[in-house]
Amino acid sequence: MAKAKDKKARVLIVGSGIVGLCSANYLLRDGYDVTIVERDPLGDGTSCGNAGAIAAAEVAPYALPGLWKSVPGWLLDPLGPLSLRLSYMPQFLPWLYLFLKSSNQTKAEAGAKAMSSYLASAFEDYKPLLGAAGLDGLLKKEGTIFVYKSDKGLALDNYFWDLTRRNGVTLQSLSQKEVQEREPALGPQAHAGVYTPDWGHFANPGDLVRGLAKLFQESGGSHLQGEVESFETRDNKPVSVRTRDGQRIEFDQLVIAAGAWSARLSAKLGDKFPLDTERGYNTTLPNPEAKLNNMVVFAEDKFVATPMNIGLRVGGAVEFAGIEAEPNYARCDTLLQLAKGYLPTLNGEGGTRWMGRRPSTPDSLPVISPSRHHDNVHYAFGHGHLGITGGAVTGKTIASMIAGHPGTFNTEAFHINRFD
Repeated sequence: MAKAKDKKARVLIVGSGIVGLCSANYLLRDGYDVTIVERDPLGDGTSCGNAGAIAAAEVAPYALPGLWKSVPGWLLDPLGPLSLRLSYMPQFLPWLYLFLKSSNQTKAEAGAKAMSSYLASAFEDYKPLLGAAGLDGLLKKEGTIFVYKSDKGLALDNYFWDLTRRNGVTLQSLSQKEVQEREPALGPQAHAGVYTPDWGHFANPGDLVRGLAKLFQESGGSHLQGEVESFETRDNKPVSVRTRDGQRIEFDQLVIAAGAWSARLSAKLGDKFPLDTERGYNTTLPNPEAKLNNMVVFAEDKFVATPMNIGLRVGGAVEFAGIEAEPNYARCDTLLQLAKGYLPTLNGEGGTRWMGRRPSTPDSLPVISPSRHHDNVHYAFGHGHLGITGGAVTGKTIASMIAGHPGTFNTEAFHINRFD
């Protein structure tokens, strides 16, 4: 383990998304010499284009008991929340098998307990970074409403809410009148709701990422562009990377935080992990007319709407098609159609459509872990829908791991070897 106080150990972070940036800034604060290498700073931008939530209430995994019963109906519904490209089915089946294997009560309970511990400091761990970057005003922490259009839909989520409540999340049931008092733009389709104060959002996640990148560089960090292609070893220990364009970058400690591309790199280091990519879609409407006070989750239709300083962002959906497939922006149009059912005055014109690649694990827990084989390699990926939510927690934890200090939660459930 490298000791920052003994020398300026060189840490290389692969990936400049929110997890990589938070890790880099925490490591700089601890006195390390930190370099980020990023394959395409102007590319996918999953950390910039998402819904911007700090969803500290999202402790329950997606793989819940009985969920499999809903999957066929979702796939057959053109407005459904789940899409699978048939050409991708052979590659997807191993991940699906592990997802279904994880969807039993014992594993769901254990996963929720682990996530509750992990997300307990989600807001607190952002404070020093936001303060140093002058971004305090970007975070809005006023809770959120999960909206239901039927009593049946609400009843189907009974176990989800019970599991969430038992893991320390504050919840309040809302009648239709109470929902509309909080969010007057919602129409009669918003039948009932559940409110939690354990939720917040950034007014623009792009501003967050750019602000943390600026903080990193102004604090002495180095930012390089290049796609890591291979690792060079000395005495069976990784000591440098080679990029596709021929750069050689040496390091003492290595952090893989490359989002959806992370498992390809971890495999080259001997650490295979079943990571897949949930492709999410959204549209940002500059003049939505329908005004929301806070982020709203439409629970039955599995999408969200976030008021931002650039307009209203309507997004969600899950598409499994791999990393390279071209976007299907009809998914954006589907989400807007659903949103108009809840927001009668919504103006859907002039929007900017987007697709991002969420790095997703079968059990919904991220990988925050040392390598099985190399004591100078650490992993920080697989955050799925919770990259912004857990970015600062993961970054602080990675810095603690590299320094050899205990973190604030037990990372055993997040180890890269858990599916071996």
